[in-house]
Amino acid sequence: MPFTPGTAANPEPLVLPLSAVGIDAVDRVGGKNASLGEMIRELGSQGVRVPDGFATTAAAYRHFIASSALGERLHGLLDDLDGNDIAALQAAGAAARSLLLSAQLPQDLQSQILGAYRQLAGSNGPAQGGELSVAVRSSATAEDLPDASFAGQQETFLNVRGEAALLAACRRCFASLFTDRAISYRQLNGFDHFEVALSIGVQRMVRADLAASGVMFSIDTETGFRDAVLLTAAWGLGENVVQGAVNPDEYLIFKPTLE
Repeated sequence: MPFTPGTAANPEPLVLPLSAVGIDAVDRVGGKNASLGEMIRELGSQGVRVPDGFATTAAAYRHFIASSALGERLHGLLDDLDGNDIAALQAAGAAARSLLLSAQLPQDLQSQILGAYRQLAGSNGPAQGGELSVAVRSSATAEDLPDASFAGQQETFLNVRGEAALLAACRRCFASLFTDRAISYRQLNGFDHFEVALSIGVQRMVRADLAASGVMFSIDTETGFRDAVLLTAAWGLGENVVQGAVNPDEYLIFKPTLE
C-alpha cells in the first residue's frame, strides 16, 4: 500500500500504511499502531505474519476536531470537571461522545480512509461478498508509556464490512477517546485531554474460526520474572481471552530454552 501524502490544507498525512510506520511514530499513530508497523517491518522477513492495514494519524484526529468546531465545546465539558464526581464524569463523557458521534468526518479524511480500504481489499484478492471484513482499532498517542498505560481504554470493533460501516466505526473510535474510564484515567494521572490524540488502525480480519488466538506477555505477569514468556490462547477471537469470556489455555515458556 503506497504512502498517503498530505494535502495543501493538511500537510501532515491523514492516513498511512502500517508498513510505513515504526516504533518511532508513537506520536503520530499511537503505541498500538506503531508497534504493529514495527512488527510488519522487522518480523515479516522472519515468517511472522501480521495482518496488513493502515492507520489514521494524530493529524487526522485533530483535523476532525477542528473541522467540526468541537474544541471549544469539549473544553467546556472537561476543563473544570471533577474526576471524583462520578455523576458529573458520566454526564461529561456521554456529552463528549455524543458530540463526536454526531459530527461528520471531513471529506478529505473520508476519501483517504476509503481509498486505503479499497487498496487493502484489492491487495488481498476478492473479498467475500465484494466487501473486505476488517478490525477497526483505537490507538492513543499516550498509549504504553513507561509510567502509564492507556491500553483497553478506547474501543475496538471487529468484523466491520463495507464502506459505510467503516466510516461509522471510525467515528465511534474517535468518540471512544472520551469513554468514562479514559477521561478518569487522564485526570488521575495528570494528562491533558487535549494533548492526547487518537489514531485508528484498520486491519484485515483473519479467520479466527480456523485457528487459536490469544495474548502473549514478554514476562511472567504474576512475579515479574523476565526469563519467561506467558501465552494464553483459545479457539476463536482473541477478544474472548482479553474480556475474560473464556478460560484460555496457558503456556509458560522459559526463554533460555528457545536458544
